[in-house]
Amino acid sequence: MKQPLGVILAGGLARRMGGGDKGLLPLGATTLLAHVIDRLEPQVAGLALNANGDATRFAGFGLPVVADSIDGFAGPLAGVLAGLDWAADQGADTIVTAAADTPFFPCDLVPRLLLASEGMDRPLVLAATPDERRGGVRHPTFGLWPVALRDDLRAALQDGLRKVVLWSDQHGGREALFTQQGIDPFFNVNTPDDLVQAELMLGGAK
Repeated sequence: MKQPLGVILAGGLARRMGGGDKGLLPLGATTLLAHVIDRLEPQVAGLALNANGDATRFAGFGLPVVADSIDGFAGPLAGVLAGLDWAADQGADTIVTAAADTPFFPCDLVPRLLLASEGMDRPLVLAATPDERRGGVRHPTFGLWPVALRDDLRAALQDGLRKVVLWSDQHGGREALFTQQGIDPFFNVNTPDDLVQAELMLGGAK
């Protein structure tokens, strides 16, 4: 399998943060988005940003910006579709997505998603972490997605599907389990308090 392309999902409305672009918020000496780029870029063959509105606000990052093709802020799956359409134009077979507000995700995210996909004709794998009560918690913004299913995903979104796991389960999606050692690798910044917590966590991130 060719190395996946990477797509950072930054198309949300950030309601709990008061609106705007969470990825542009400061974290340490840089921004949330810069931390995500630094983690994902070395793991993929190329990188794009999924965001809506005026793309020039991200010009300083030097990445192509792809907007949702489904109207009405349809959630992460709309961003996945935008990434798959972009990847198809690049001749890629798969993408790996990461959320723009999750700065501590694993530096081996991509190889472990690929390992979990072995033997799949259409690789579809979501990152997950253990949970004593539920067995595992899937993180639907972190996944490996096949370009071959983009038209199926488009049709599902147009029919009103919004839940990532419902669609991935329909196509035999797997999980790649990431155990927590120290900080939560999928800690995401939703509120101002979360941003304060991320600053405290920054020193312990590896």
